[in-house]
Amino acid sequence: MHISVLLNEAIQALNLKDDGIYVDATLGYAGHSSEILKRVRRGCLFAFDQDSDAITYSREKLSKIGNNFTIIYSNFVHMKEELKKRNVDKVDGILFDLGVSSVQLDEVDRGFSYHNDAKLDMRMDKNGELSAYQVVNNYEEERLVEIFFKYGEEKYSRSIARAIVKYRQNKNIETTLELVDIIKSAIPMKAKKEKHPARKVFQAIRIEVNHELDILEESINDALDILAVGGRVVVITFHSLEDRIVKNIFKERTSIDEKVKGLPKIPEEYLNNYRLVNHKAVVPSEEELEYNNRSRSAKMRVIERIR
Repeated sequence: MHISVLLNEAIQALNLKDDGIYVDATLGYAGHSSEILKRVRRGCLFAFDQDSDAITYSREKLSKIGNNFTIIYSNFVHMKEELKKRNVDKVDGILFDLGVSSVQLDEVDRGFSYHNDAKLDMRMDKNGELSAYQVVNNYEEERLVEIFFKYGEEKYSRSIARAIVKYRQNKNIETTLELVDIIKSAIPMKAKKEKHPARKVFQAIRIEVNHELDILEESINDALDILAVGGRVVVITFHSLEDRIVKNIFKERTSIDEKVKGLPKIPEEYLNNYRLVNHKAVVPSEEELEYNNRSRSAKMRVIERIR
């Protein structure tokens, strides 16, 4: 079962209006979307996802609440153009929950989990061209080092990449646990006693397969552009790379130009269009951490359009 992270905090942060237009950029299994729809009786909800299983489940779940929603089978990077097709230029709030859903992690044959044996896959969109199998078996050693270090912040990136390349000289790496064993063989004993030794590498491969960081920056900027005055963008991230991207974009959009910063009256053309709702990231409560351990790395940032 999927438990939505920071559910109450996110819903509160969106500052929902009964007649507003809202976007759930990451529908998943409709945890956040359900709560939005309950509060937007005269408005409408647009939800994006590229997982057909999640869409089928969520359509049924949302239909029990209301019919004022539209599910769009697409990655959120296409949000602006997909909404424009539906004659929507401005929205009152957008939510991004960038975590992999518990259902996807627990669905063994999707190949996201390093705890269960499955074919190497990790595609959010089952029709996607690139899979974990291709990354692990076809990428050159230097490229593997780069993605393990950049996307996983894995300090043993080089030795793990070398072990993968050496192993596949004899046979292709087919399954998740096969890959886990190779990773374990490439790191020191003390590292195996910390968090799961494959955690960072699996994260890095998943990000590469789904182009997660490439599309995030573009998507957040698009979301801010289509936000109506008084509207908010709420972003829940699960690792430091995502959070850094969001933090930097929000900072850029809310900072005063250095040229006019000290002036007693700032000219109108230099005033910001956005403000930070929370200056520090919101993190899960102790209570939430107790019942949902997967929320431990979550951070939520909120920005509002003010003009």
